[in-house]
Amino acid sequence: MKSYNKFALSALLGLSVTCFSITTHAADTQYSMVGIPKLRSAWFNDYETGLKKAAKDFDIKTYFQAPASADEQQQVSVIRDSISQGNNALLVVPNNASSVEPVFKQARAQKIVVITHESVSQKEADYDIEMIENQKFGRYMMDQFAKHANKKGEFAIYVGSLTVPAHNAWADAAIKEMKEKYPDMKLVAERFPVAEDRNAARQKTLELIATYPNLKGIISFGSQGAPGAGQALREKGLVGKLTVIGTTSPKESARFLEDGAITESILWSPGDASYAMAYIAKLVLDGKRDQIKQGLEIPGIGKPEINGMNIIFDKPITVTKENYKNYNF
Repeated sequence: MKSYNKFALSALLGLSVTCFSITTHAADTQYSMVGIPKLRSAWFNDYETGLKKAAKDFDIKTYFQAPASADEQQQVSVIRDSISQGNNALLVVPNNASSVEPVFKQARAQKIVVITHESVSQKEADYDIEMIENQKFGRYMMDQFAKHANKKGEFAIYVGSLTVPAHNAWADAAIKEMKEKYPDMKLVAERFPVAEDRNAARQKTLELIATYPNLKGIISFGSQGAPGAGQALREKGLVGKLTVIGTTSPKESARFLEDGAITESILWSPGDASYAMAYIAKLVLDGKRDQIKQGLEIPGIGKPEINGMNIIFDKPITVTKENYKNYNF
């Protein structure tokens, strides 16, 4: 019996030492954050660049895991994998605000911080970060389009899908601006969910050109809508005759801007967004959530407006034929 007690005591002491060692190691471990965009594209390459900069500046580990396409179920699967890998934070640009709720809830139950982008007031997230104010952005897009289209005629609006929160908020704001300021302009339909698929946008534009002879152009909220529309204009010999404005990265829109198939690209820096997301996630993980309030300054980006869980900057970029070479994404 004495021999057994000695063995048990020895095992207990060994276990205590092991547990202490594990706890000490965990405290010294860098936070691990994974960026999960909608899909792999030129636009989101800059998102990855921002993560890498954040890793260096904030002494964290960052990873980039992009779905192959803008498919909500693929993205949910990537999020589940990231949870199981033991990351401390998820930095997500949702394809569908509703479909990510269950996995976000699962992540937060495991003390994983969830930060989103392009998904204002996202349920089951800790914070959402926007580089532009949605209403101002949608109205600005409409104003720019109206200016180039001479404030008259029929046009269409493209979104990534009918469930992408930011795209549809911008579309709503653009439509409101049109109704208030441009009585001689008319939408051919409420909106078309083709802006994250270049070929779908091309095909829809060809259909619209054939159906509406007075079509003046396209406003695209989504990275692939403007290039798809621009390609259709090239095929029909209409470059320069219709206006196309979208949210396509400078590098991806460059050749279309050069020949006028895309008139302007209006957007923001996705790298700034991911950098800010990592900064906010680290504050939460460090137990400094109380610092996330009006007056907060994110290094190199500035002071956002903070409205509850929404952290909102106002930093739109207008990319044209003349200035697209100034941007590296």
